[in-house]
Amino acid sequence: MITVIGESLVDIISDPRQGEGTQAHPGGSPLNVAVGSARLGLPTTLVTHFAEDRYGIMLEEHLHSNGVTVISGGSEPTSTATATLSPDGAATYAFNITWDINGASLPALAAVQGSTHVHTGSIAAVFSPGDQATLVLVEAAREHSTISFDPNCRPGISPDVAAARTQAELFVAASDIVKASDEDLAWLYPHRRPEETLEAWLELGPAIVALTRGAAGPVILARTGRVEMPAEAITVADTVGAGDSFMAALISGLAQLGALGAGGRQRLQSLAPDQLHSLAAYANRAAGITCSRPGANPPRSTELGPLPAAAPDAARGPQPAKR
Repeated sequence: MITVIGESLVDIISDPRQGEGTQAHPGGSPLNVAVGSARLGLPTTLVTHFAEDRYGIMLEEHLHSNGVTVISGGSEPTSTATATLSPDGAATYAFNITWDINGASLPALAAVQGSTHVHTGSIAAVFSPGDQATLVLVEAAREHSTISFDPNCRPGISPDVAAARTQAELFVAASDIVKASDEDLAWLYPHRRPEETLEAWLELGPAIVALTRGAAGPVILARTGRVEMPAEAITVADTVGAGDSFMAALISGLAQLGALGAGGRQRLQSLAPDQLHSLAAYANRAAGITCSRPGANPPRSTELGPLPAAAPDAARGPQPAKR
């Protein structure tokens, strides 16, 4: 079982390319990861916060229709994010956010302690009062589960970069798998190259750190090797949810390799370079499918297929890990 801890919100999307008006869609990075992993066949629970208002009803229906079990700990109004798309489809956001899961402490603890893998990140890791509850759940899960984290930084919500950096490093140190975008790392560490941060984060304890770079494609770094590849060649509708689809597919791929859970941690730490390449290609394809259609609409297992066969001689493929 997979448990995701984090915000659910409604994306209100304004696309000047489509004329006037807006559209409302379920969103939030952790919600998108939960839906993505459920669509890829993993039994998934989302520990989250939303109210019984019209947006909360939309979120609940979306999660249930995608097979995600919901544990909701809040009663404040459902959070919203207004996304304005640029001519190339990239999104910028304005937020109205509440993050508090204290009302669901016991069922949340039971969920993470019964899970093979726990994922968190984004607003859930930095926004009070729920950020501390999130860290407590992650620490409680570690004995039984592997952990993944995506900072998915939102400077408009947590503008204190020093505090966000401290929080990110706490979660990185508690995690087995970390994924970040080049934009995340440029904001958190403006004075060093992204790959220097990957190397520094690897030293904090994770087995795998992944970097997404938009059209430049992903990089995956582990102690056993390094992989990079270009992004999928697709016509971009927009980039909403692409990183979350990458994260969900990375979790799914690791599940297929038997590298999740306390029993899979040793395998996770010793993945061969060709397995890292397969993981990168699988997650890269998931992100490409999401970018090819509007909104955060991750692929299903019937679209993505299984983890591809290892391809160690692929272009720009496995290279020795930088130390």
